[in-house]
Amino acid sequence: MRIRCPHCGERDNGEFSYLGDAAPVRPDGLAVEAAAMHDYVYLRDNLAGEIRELWYHAAGCRGWLVVTRDTRTHAISDVSPARDAALARRKGEAA
Repeated sequence: MRIRCPHCGERDNGEFSYLGDAAPVRPDGLAVEAAAMHDYVYLRDNLAGEIRELWYHAAGCRGWLVVTRDTRTHAISDVSPARDAALARRKGEAA
């Protein structure tokens, strides 16, 4: 599988470290029940199809990326810096 890094160009996936699903939002550990933090840390959906994932470009720019990938075919439809996704999420929360 090849990932097109927005900073470094197309690279082999061996240069990257996979973190997981980009959708879960970390709850404020001081303001939530222990069960909510447990669910965030340990419970994940294992969907077949398109999913947004976090990848770290360890052997390149050392940037975090959000990769939209189909888990059935490994086809990548979009790659963007994680910072852009986080800023867009914050803007959506503020609205």
